[in-house]
Amino acid sequence: MIYKRSSQLFTEAQKVIPGGVNSPVRAFKAVGGEPVFVERAEGAYLYDEDGNKLIDYINSWGPLILGHAHKPVLDAIINKAKKGTSFGTPTEIETKIAELAVKMVPNIDKIRMVNSGTEACMSAVRLARGFTGKEKIIKFAGCYHGHSDSFLIQAGSGAVTFGTPNSPGVTQGTAKDTLLARYNDLENVKELVEANKDEIACIIIEPVAGNMGCIPPAEGFLEGLREICDETGILLVFDEVMTGFRLAPGGVQERAGVNADIICFGKVIGGGLPVGAFAARNEIMDYLAPIGPVYQAGTLSGNPLAMAAGLAMLTELDSKREIFKSIDKKTEYLHKGMEKVLLKNNIDFTINREGSMISVHFGKEPVRDFDSAARSANLGIFNKFFHGMLENGIYIAPSAYETWFISDALSYEDLDKTIEATDKVTQEF
Repeated sequence: MIYKRSSQLFTEAQKVIPGGVNSPVRAFKAVGGEPVFVERAEGAYLYDEDGNKLIDYINSWGPLILGHAHKPVLDAIINKAKKGTSFGTPTEIETKIAELAVKMVPNIDKIRMVNSGTEACMSAVRLARGFTGKEKIIKFAGCYHGHSDSFLIQAGSGAVTFGTPNSPGVTQGTAKDTLLARYNDLENVKELVEANKDEIACIIIEPVAGNMGCIPPAEGFLEGLREICDETGILLVFDEVMTGFRLAPGGVQERAGVNADIICFGKVIGGGLPVGAFAARNEIMDYLAPIGPVYQAGTLSGNPLAMAAGLAMLTELDSKREIFKSIDKKTEYLHKGMEKVLLKNNIDFTINREGSMISVHFGKEPVRDFDSAARSANLGIFNKFFHGMLENGIYIAPSAYETWFISDALSYEDLDKTIEATDKVTQEF
C-alpha cells in the first residue's frame, strides 16, 4: 500500500501538535512506522488520505458497534445540530437518554453525563471517596481508566507497597493513595485490603480488561471482589467505558451477574461523539452537587449532539437485542478462523475473547494479567503482525496492549479476508 499523503500530513502535524497526534497511541511508536491518516469511514471500512480501503477493527476504540456513519445516528446528529450545538442549559434529551440507560443497566437509579471516560472514572473515584469518607483506592496493573493523576501509577516494590507515579506531573502525594493489585489475583487484593484497613474508598476495575489486550476475568474473580467489598464497606467501581452497552445491553453487570456500586460509561453512550457518564444507586448519586456535598460539573456535559447520537445508538441496541448475539457470533467466527491458521503455521499464540472483544497475543503462556501480556508483547512479534495486516488492508490497534472491537457492519466476507490475511502474514514469520 502507498501512504505518501499520510506521511506528508504526519510531517505537517508534528510541527504544531505534540508528536503529531492528539492521543499518544495513534503515533505508531509502539509498532514503528508512521500513522495512517483517515479521510472518511463508512460501515466496516476506513478510507485513508491515500485512497486505501481498510477493514476496521478499532471502531473508534469501541463505540461504533453498528459501524461507521450509521444512518440513524447520523440523522439524529444532523437534526439536532440544526437546532443549535450547545446551550449550557438543561435539555429534554438528557432526561430521555438517562431514562433509557437506567432501564437497560442493572442496579442503577441515576446517571450523570460527562465528556469522556477519563472524566467519568475521575468523578466516580471522587464520589466514592466523598461517600465513604476514605481516601485510598485500589486499581489493577494494566487497567486503564484515563489519564487522571490517580490512575497514572505504576506498581511499587511489593504486594502491599504504595504505587509510584509513572508520569511526570503526578505527585507522590497522589500516588500514595493509589494501591496497585494484580488482575485476576484475589489473594493479592485481600493482602492490600488487610494492610490498609478502613482506609480504602473503592476498588476500580475494568471488569473485562481491554487495555492489556482483551483479558476476561477469571472464574470467581469478580464475585470475589464483590464479596470483599461487601465485607469491608469498600465500593466496587466497574469501568465499563469499553464494555458498557457492548458486551450486553446492561454491560458486564448483566453478562457476569455481578453488581458494582458505581459504573462508568463512555464511547457507546455517545454513539461515537465525545461523552462519558457514571451511575449508581440513589444513596450514592445523591451525594453529588447540587443536592450533595461532592462537587462535579462540566459546561459541555449533556451536550445535545452527543445526547442525540447516544440516544439513537442506545435505542437501536435496546430495541434490536439480537445485535449482541450477532456480533458475538462474528467474533467467535473470527477467533476460530485465526486459531486454525495460526496452528497450521506453527505460531505460538493465545487468543483472548469476551463477547465482541478479542485480542491476539504471540507467545506460549496464557495471558491473564499485565505481566503475562507484557511478556508476550516484549517478544516483538506483534509489530510484524500489525504491519503485515495493514499491508493486507486490515486495520487493528497499533499496540499489542489493545483489544480489537467487532462491529455488526463487518460481513463474513470481511472476516474471511481477515483470516486469510492472518494466514498470509504469519506464514512469513
